Amino acid sequence: MKYSRLTKEQFEELTQEFTNFLATQAIDKIEWDKIKSEKPEVAEQELDVFSDLVWEGVLTKSEFLEHFSKNHIFLFHIFDTYVQSIVLKSLVTDVDFLTKEGLQWLSDNMFTETIEMKIGKKEFTEERNTSIFELIQQGAFLSDGLLFKQVNSIIES
Repeated sequence: MKYSRLTKEQFEELTQEFTNFLATQAIDKIEWDKIKSEKPEVAEQELDVFSDLVWEGVLTKSEFLEHFSKNHIFLFHIFDTYVQSIVLKSLVTDVDFLTKEGLQWLSDNMFTETIEMKIGKKEFTEERNTSIFELIQQGAFLSDGLLFKQVNSIIES
């Protein structure tokens, strides 16, 4: 497996897509039930292949990621060969960016000496989608890029 298996909930959301995936291999519901009971290892392989296909599609379309922790916010803009990042760090240790109050504090103090801001760019050293998946495994999530764009436009002006 290249990525990770989808969760039960994700499979439930993608029931129709999974059915279509099986149909491309001439596997109908009766055949699928038979495979699950008689050849569970083959069923597992099918779940893994489908999961990788879904991940590949999602990662290929990905443009922005965000990762929040207590005192840091990592914003990523993903291109074909590199990722651009903006890292915001609170120098006030009792601020918690995981709370509404912490985010309000950030908004009020964005351009003060209490916020450290770093901008970076990193070329992908491995395949693009694998690099994105690693960031997701570390806690990042896909975003619409609104926060990245807002912070970046302020930085550039």
